[in-house]
Amino acid sequence: MKQYVAILAVLLCATGRGRGAEEPLVVELWPGKPPEEPGTIGEERIFPSKPNKERSETIEVTRLITNVTKPTITIYRAVNYSSVKEKDTGAAMLICPGGGYHNLWWQLEGEEVATWLNSIGVTGILLKYRVPRRPDDAPGEHPARRPLQDAQRAVSLVRSKAKEWRIDPKRIGFVGFSAGGHLAIAAATSFDKRTYEPVDDVDKVSCRPDFAVPVYSGYLKSEENDGLASGLRVPAGTPPVFLAHGSADPVGPPEHSVVMYLALRRADIPTELHIYAGALHGFGVRPVSNPCGTWTRSCADWMRHQGFLKSNTP
Repeated sequence: MKQYVAILAVLLCATGRGRGAEEPLVVELWPGKPPEEPGTIGEERIFPSKPNKERSETIEVTRLITNVTKPTITIYRAVNYSSVKEKDTGAAMLICPGGGYHNLWWQLEGEEVATWLNSIGVTGILLKYRVPRRPDDAPGEHPARRPLQDAQRAVSLVRSKAKEWRIDPKRIGFVGFSAGGHLAIAAATSFDKRTYEPVDDVDKVSCRPDFAVPVYSGYLKSEENDGLASGLRVPAGTPPVFLAHGSADPVGPPEHSVVMYLALRRADIPTELHIYAGALHGFGVRPVSNPCGTWTRSCADWMRHQGFLKSNTP
């Protein structure tokens, strides 16, 4: 236990490398108590991961968060990233860490993703959505309704602040990992119906993301057949989607991304799928020995081709 405490202390200090001096902006999602939030799960908690080389490409200890009752967004502006100060594209992406809707892999699939996005001129907006599942969540419901409420609210809030935060309101995307990838897809395909009653003027602003990037997502494929999981659909107006997965993923097999890709194709939604031979789960944006470490370059190329990385400078 003492070893984990020592490692956690190091991890708490090892964030924000390569950024400017300005601290990221943290904004609460809701003006008061979040909808349907009982607030009975205890205090928010940070704890270290227990690496599993049989399941994950990343074997280093990383930092997780759980017991989230006050969802927030943390804005990492591309302009604060010294190496791309002149390359801020005006695009922004909400980042959804994974964790099975129980925890949030905050460092591996959150802060490090914001650093990558900043390096390509994109503002990274890290979504701290509510976990774990609450006792009144329906068994097998994916996503649990509170994370989806938070995701929909986050899109509207970011778009409502676009001018203030120097973001193009028509280039706001989602990138999510594992369960966070499922949440990104859920937000991208449920924009036509909010999962909560509007609380203020922010909720009058569209909650449709302009594109979505789910990475090694779970919960997309039905357990009974080769169709989409219950609760998922692909309505008209679904934004473009880029999917990435490892072929040897033991946590969420690649069939989840394949089924979603086929559903998007049938609906004539622009989509691209990358499956990396032999890759496991949990590679995030880190350089790893498997070619899955190149997915970020492919994704950036796709974003440029789709027009989301056009320059915001004169």
